[in-house]
Amino acid sequence: MTERSTDTRRAPGPVRRTSRGPAGDADALHRARDAAAREAWAEAYGLLHRLDPARLVPDDWAVFADAAWWGGHIEESIDRRTRAHAGYASAGAERRAGLMAWLLYYEHTLAGRSAVAAGWLRRARRHLRDQPDCVEQCYLAWVDTERAQERGDFAAAMETARGMGRIAQRCGSADLLAMSVQAQAGVLMAQGRMAEGLEVLDEAMCAVMAGELSSFFTGWIYCLGLQRCMACADVERAAEWTEAAMNWCAAMPAENNFRGLCRVHRAEVLELRGDWTGALAEGARTCEELLRNERPVAGRAFCLLGDVRRRRGEYTAARDAYRRADELGADPQPGLALLHLAAGHAESAAGALRAALAWEGDGGVGRCRLLAAQVEVALAMDRLDEARTAARELTGLAGQWQRRRGSRSTPVHASADAAQGAVALAAHDIDRALPLLRRALALWLELDVPYEAAQVRMALAEADRVAGDEEGARMEWRAAQEIFERLGALPDARRAAALLAGARPRPGGLTEREIQVLRLVARGETNRSVAEELVISEHTVARHLNNIFAKLEVSSRAAATAYAYRHGLA
Repeated sequence: MTERSTDTRRAPGPVRRTSRGPAGDADALHRARDAAAREAWAEAYGLLHRLDPARLVPDDWAVFADAAWWGGHIEESIDRRTRAHAGYASAGAERRAGLMAWLLYYEHTLAGRSAVAAGWLRRARRHLRDQPDCVEQCYLAWVDTERAQERGDFAAAMETARGMGRIAQRCGSADLLAMSVQAQAGVLMAQGRMAEGLEVLDEAMCAVMAGELSSFFTGWIYCLGLQRCMACADVERAAEWTEAAMNWCAAMPAENNFRGLCRVHRAEVLELRGDWTGALAEGARTCEELLRNERPVAGRAFCLLGDVRRRRGEYTAARDAYRRADELGADPQPGLALLHLAAGHAESAAGALRAALAWEGDGGVGRCRLLAAQVEVALAMDRLDEARTAARELTGLAGQWQRRRGSRSTPVHASADAAQGAVALAAHDIDRALPLLRRALALWLELDVPYEAAQVRMALAEADRVAGDEEGARMEWRAAQEIFERLGALPDARRAAALLAGARPRPGGLTEREIQVLRLVARGETNRSVAEELVISEHTVARHLNNIFAKLEVSSRAAATAYAYRHGLA
């Protein structure tokens, strides 16, 4: 985590006697320093633990802190780094003391101790206030960039991020130059300029994937890059970068704090791409790796486990996963609401989604997922107006995403088209439903997200059936069933199989709509009353009648009525 120093003055701390003699301690200290230089953090940690603290100088305490951090011993890392800071400060090594103070700010922030973190940040500023441009100043610039971005002063945030890059370049720090580029990408994305931000982020990721950075910054930028990528719903970049990140993690020593953070993104990509067995395995490992120090991220992993379990029909396991996610501070919606729906508790599902939407106010991926779920729940409850309102908002958000991303090929667009298509189908507007559902299917296939594509196929099959394309409906149900079975989505597979089994050829080759028209005609209804009943035009009724006469080889309404009674259609 830190650069090495040649300062040999000691940091204060209680003396712990060991059975070693001076020569043995000197040899162990030499080996510990060598292990740290090789990034063999577990070895360095073990050796330093056995040494007399009185023999450690500030650089050794800093190394000890790094070794503890890489091994996940965060409280020990904070303690050792505090000792390093005290040693540097008493020796007048202001730059090193400033860096230790900043790292203590960072570690306390991650631990959720914001007041303590603020104190260390102020101390870092004091140490570095009178120092000339140096790499340590870059850390403060990174904080200033984020704070300007949070208050919406994007011009100041961008100038600070670029200033950080200029300092890093003058000081020859590839690590902090890459962090500056990453920070600039973050500012652009916060402004809604996602396409530009992703292009800038590519530059930072190039430095990472080319092996130009130290291990700490490699892991840091991988995690930040993947986080930004998922927030932009860029599945293709996420898939490419998670693979690279996990390859890097595998090549690193086992004591790698970034492994779990990268793995959660890999699990999310595997879930989207349909490798649910892999997603469950990676998600479970992520929970184990992160529960000690990164509980909110572990909560996200539990949400993912709940989603996969729910879709596979393992409802008890899904409920347990969502409960753990909630305990860890992660919002289990919309998965938990959809679990309520699957269990037949539609009112609970609807109420949970309304509450979640009231809290999730921005137009990010989270709100889009909630709106898509609200459409599904509202349609299940025959609340067409509510579904229409949610679908309309989702379409509006898709338009915003198109402006931000410079692309219409995003999961948000696929969700919006699917929602609008489902609403149109429920309203019997087949002419509108079909193109929307076909466009949604094409997008999910392009994005390689099989479960969502199969769900759209189910709706498309129903639309085809109503439109009279029985063969098309059977093809879509069959394709959906095969995907559900491959994924292990057993409830959906059973539903598709049941619909496919019930899709037998109808008498005379009539479509569902033609049968509806024939039933009403057999009941004695006029063309006008049939049109009013089915919410179609009289011209469309006449066209259906002509098709019915042709298929049944009859020439009158009376003959068509007789056919309907003979074949149980009246």
